[in-house]
Amino acid sequence: MSDNPAFAQIKGEIEANPVTLFMKGTPVFPQCGFSARVVQILSHMGVPFHGVNVLADPEVREGIKAFSNWPTIPQLYVKGEFVGGCDIVTEMFQSGELGTLLTENGIPHTQAA
Repeated sequence: MSDNPAFAQIKGEIEANPVTLFMKGTPVFPQCGFSARVVQILSHMGVPFHGVNVLADPEVREGIKAFSNWPTIPQLYVKGEFVGGCDIVTEMFQSGELGTLLTENGIPHTQAA
């Protein structure tokens, strides 16, 4: 797994930020509906997060899929752990699981659902 040159950069982003979202576009200007949905959920909950625009770096765009063994973007990481993509994050938000996960990891947020 470590032979992919993008892995070091990906790992660095995940380790440097408690909440990291690998997405198409930026938090201010998402470039796809799925990325926009996850940004909307995190923003609604008041979660501070770091966005990584995979469109700016093709190696990261492909590398993140291999890194997580997950085929789609966006991908959300909390405290170094892969949480999921848009559908999983949406379901976790609606069920309250996302708030619980954030609380358990000491990530500030509002409990609003």
